[in-house]
Amino acid sequence: MPYTKVEKSLAYEIAKRTMDLFFGIILLALFSPVIILTAILIRFDSPGPILADTPERVGKNGRLFKMYKFRSMVQNAHEILRENPKFSKLYTNYKKGSYKLRDDPRITGVGHFIRKHSIDEIPQLINILNGDMSLVGPRAYYSDELREQQKKYPTTKDAVKIVLSVRPGLTGYWQVSGRSEINFDKRIEMDASYVKRRSILYDLWIIVKTPWAMISGKGAL
Repeated sequence: MPYTKVEKSLAYEIAKRTMDLFFGIILLALFSPVIILTAILIRFDSPGPILADTPERVGKNGRLFKMYKFRSMVQNAHEILRENPKFSKLYTNYKKGSYKLRDDPRITGVGHFIRKHSIDEIPQLINILNGDMSLVGPRAYYSDELREQQKKYPTTKDAVKIVLSVRPGLTGYWQVSGRSEINFDKRIEMDASYVKRRSILYDLWIIVKTPWAMISGKGAL
């Protein structure tokens, strides 16, 4: 997918990557008990893998990558939604709702809790260490999501190009400002605004706000 680069200094890029590695290692160690407990609960709650088997996401410069998340839905949830005729109406609502569902029957018992408090996102720390993602950045979108939402909101095409010029983030501006309650057109504009304004201090401000967003579960689906 095409992208429009917003230039930042080399010093910023080095500092941001250093911060990603530092916090990534610290948080992975800090959350290790939560990771182990969550993996056990998922294994006993429903059949299927511990990590979600989801389609690739669009990363920096439009490059596709595998994003790691704890499985919060039934096995093969994405294929079921897109290919099973019984879920056709639900899939229509999914696309209309900016690729979010408020009452999703595919979510497991454990899945409701880990999604509400963003625990399902913790494995993305591996993506950060691998360089696929950053600690702070825009949402990592699906390819079909970007295509469909740009058809629905054609004025967002320039914002999408800006967003795709940087690594997606584990957390970000819109996540700590409303999260899933925000529709695609507003969300992508907030993401693009972050890309234009990004700085180390701005990233730190978002990081400070993230724990409360996780604990409160505000806007989570």
